[in-house]
Amino acid sequence: MIESPLLPALGGYINGQWVMADSGKTLPVTNPVDNGHLADVASMGGAETERAIAAAEAAFEQPADLDQRRHWLEAIADALTTHREEIGRILCMEHGKPLAEATGEADYAAGFFRYAAKNVHALAPRTLEEHPRDCTWTVHHRPAGVVGLVTPWNFPIGMIAKKLSAAIAADCPSVIKPSSKTPLTMIALFALLDREVGLPAGKVNLVMGSSAPISQALFDAPSVRVISFTGSTEIGRELIRQAAPGIKRLTLELGGNAPYIIFDDADLDHAADQLMINKFRGGGQTCVCANRIFVQAGVAEAFAEKLAERVNGLVVGDGMKPGTQLGPLIDENAVAKVTRHVDDAVARGAREMARADAEGLPGTFYPPTVLLDVPSDAACYREETFGPLVPLITFADEPEVVRMANDTDFGLASYVFTADQGRGQRVIERLRFGHAALNTGTGPTPEAPFGGMKQSGYGREGGLEGLFEFTEAQTVPVG
Repeated sequence: MIESPLLPALGGYINGQWVMADSGKTLPVTNPVDNGHLADVASMGGAETERAIAAAEAAFEQPADLDQRRHWLEAIADALTTHREEIGRILCMEHGKPLAEATGEADYAAGFFRYAAKNVHALAPRTLEEHPRDCTWTVHHRPAGVVGLVTPWNFPIGMIAKKLSAAIAADCPSVIKPSSKTPLTMIALFALLDREVGLPAGKVNLVMGSSAPISQALFDAPSVRVISFTGSTEIGRELIRQAAPGIKRLTLELGGNAPYIIFDDADLDHAADQLMINKFRGGGQTCVCANRIFVQAGVAEAFAEKLAERVNGLVVGDGMKPGTQLGPLIDENAVAKVTRHVDDAVARGAREMARADAEGLPGTFYPPTVLLDVPSDAACYREETFGPLVPLITFADEPEVVRMANDTDFGLASYVFTADQGRGQRVIERLRFGHAALNTGTGPTPEAPFGGMKQSGYGREGGLEGLFEFTEAQTVPVG
């Protein structure tokens, strides 16, 4: 069992009160390091969600000005920073990522609230300089209404920060559903909101449990005007269908199949170092980590050797132990998928170049693996692995790799490495990905908008663009 001052209850939070499920049912939360039992949290459903929506509706009737919203956002950022180590510990234990990485995620989350606080006045009314039709015209950014925020397990505090910071900036009350795999970090956040921030009752509400009844309640409620979801493209398609009857707005960050392109003039050591950071964050369980690594044929062997040396040196184990660089995967299904991708690629002719030591570990670990000469008909070429597999695919020239990189239904993140800045910019201009990095493997930041193209979703989180996702523009001409 886990004990923490940030886990005062193991239930939801509705209208400013901690509550358990009406049915008394609970969901187990386990540590993927050893499948040890951490806690049993409330398993809620449609009735609790409806009450949370009603509480949010009541809160919506008491608007807050921009300065009040800024104060709340700053207070949340400060609380996350103050309690970063305990949040990191909870996150590490229920997710498995190394403690330093988990604590860094708390800092990342605080950054979204801090950025929103600094820029919330971008939502202030704007009066046009022109006076068409002899009127003064003012554009107001009104809160859209109650919003539903649905987050995944791979970034338990980072993902809610992206969504909740923008919702509070817009003055939208929220109903939040975390993944049932990692609910404890969200409970810890609500503990801070409850005791250190002073939000009005109903402004933020937490429900946990099976997705279907909770989602249905959100889509059925006329007052819920925007639903923000991060998860798989398959579920995203279903949400689009559910949103149609109520004409609800959606912001969707869905699946990825990120290309990581290395030209023969690139600094191979730099590209390898960046790939290590990019690929193995969260055990490779991120939508923006490299999924297909394209290496120009003339340097493929040399790059594979450099990467293999780095991968073979990774320390795999319990994230709570000092020195651990890579933790377990989230569950057995994740292990099975990585295993299937590796076996499939090898059966189709790929060569194993590296496999880190993960023998004898009791939980859901998979050894980080590097494969060379992965063919385009391999499963890992088409599907997002979501694990510590690095498939290296060779290419001949620029036109070929652009075609190969874009040969996917997804368009979330991409990366290009070359010493020729002109070529880098030229290639990026042709890549159909919302995040396109040149000579860096970095992912999103609170200061810049992030989101996908094609079947990776729509809408943006972060940056000024993200602040407007939960607002409606209202134009007011005055004669």
